[in-house]
Amino acid sequence: MNRLALARADDALILGHRLSEWCGHAPALEEDLALANIALDLIGQARSLYTLAGAATGHDEDHLAYLRDERAFTNLLLVERPNGDFAVTITRQFLYSAYIDPYWRSIAATQSPLAPIAAKAAKESAYHLRHAAEWLIRLGDGTAESHRRAQTALTQLWPYTDELFDPITPDDIAVPRETWDTTVNAVLAEATLTRPDPKWQHRGGRLGTHTEHLGHLLAEMQSLHRSNPGATW
Repeated sequence: MNRLALARADDALILGHRLSEWCGHAPALEEDLALANIALDLIGQARSLYTLAGAATGHDEDHLAYLRDERAFTNLLLVERPNGDFAVTITRQFLYSAYIDPYWRSIAATQSPLAPIAAKAAKESAYHLRHAAEWLIRLGDGTAESHRRAQTALTQLWPYTDELFDPITPDDIAVPRETWDTTVNAVLAEATLTRPDPKWQHRGGRLGTHTEHLGHLLAEMQSLHRSNPGATW
């Protein structure tokens, strides 16, 4: 359970930090606020999950977030991908949310220690999925330029999606690929986007093998705490 909680916390923290990078830079004030709120939701999930994971190791949330090196993080490669343009950020959020929303709903219905966290996270992830899906449809079925950018983002990020379905622990709940496919295919059809068929899928995040982007992200995210030992959230 510690490993499972830690991995899900890492996913939420890293994606939340990525979204926080849009503060003051989103294409509209309303979207600036929306992305910031989604980032806060994810960081809140990470805090709860780190607290649960830390209970077994004796580490608090600050240690797990700020004092672990890159190889100790087990987040998905998808969530550490750079923001790129707005289409990349929305596509990344959609692909992740289409998986994590049914995941949290499934966990919430169990007796797992994660269930109380999942019950709250499921309410948040439902909004995250709806928000990203609506934007992806607007971009894909919008102008020629917005369609091009959305299709490019989808093609770039698709090779990171198979890792979503790799079980973290033997007792981890697996969201059926068909569930994710149904959601994704419906939105892509409405967005007039073509589902990619990559020849290669990237993996390694769950094992601590990351892209060069995570190291840069952690250097920025952890700089305050490492420079001021004892600083808290």
